[in-house]
Parts: sequence; structure tokens; C-alpha cells
Amino acid sequence: MILIITILSIMVVVLGYTTFNLLKKNERQEDILASYLTYLNKISDIIDISDKKLKEVDDKGLFEADDEIGWFFVQVKMIQDVLNQFKIKNL
Repeated sequence: MILIITILSIMVVVLGYTTFNLLKKNERQEDILASYLTYLNKISDIIDISDKKLKEVDDKGLFEADDEIGWFFVQVKMIQDVLNQFKIKNL
């Protein structure tokens, strides 16, 4: 009887320690995930602002008329199109 109580007591202590340890690790990972989500939201906001500014600049289509500037502007628009694929979509 004493042997069973001793074994169960040791198991309770070990399981309690492992549960507490896993809880601390889980909370740490949740904090890291929250900071990553904040970072991604900021990047998505910057991409939105950049897209709006680029469309505002190209509103009249003046940059496409010039050869060298037009080529550069088309390249910038292509980069912006790639960046738009990385925006976070709000549900």
C-alpha cells in the first residue's frame, strides 16, 4: 500500500512539473506568434499605402508616355503587383 502511494506521489509531482513546463513554453510561443502577426499587419499596411500612392501617381498616365521613365514605372508597378499578393486579407 505504501509503495503504491509513493509511486503515485512521484507520478503526480512529475506530471505536475511537465504540465507547468509545457504551459510556460506554450505561453512563450503565443507571445512570439502575436508579435509576428503584428509585424505582418504592419507590412500589409505599408503595402496598401504603397499601392494607393502608386495608383495616385499613375492616375493621369503621364509616366507611361516617356520612354525611360515609362519603362522604370512599369517595373515599379510590376514589383507592386508582386507585393500585393502578400497583403493580409481581413476576414
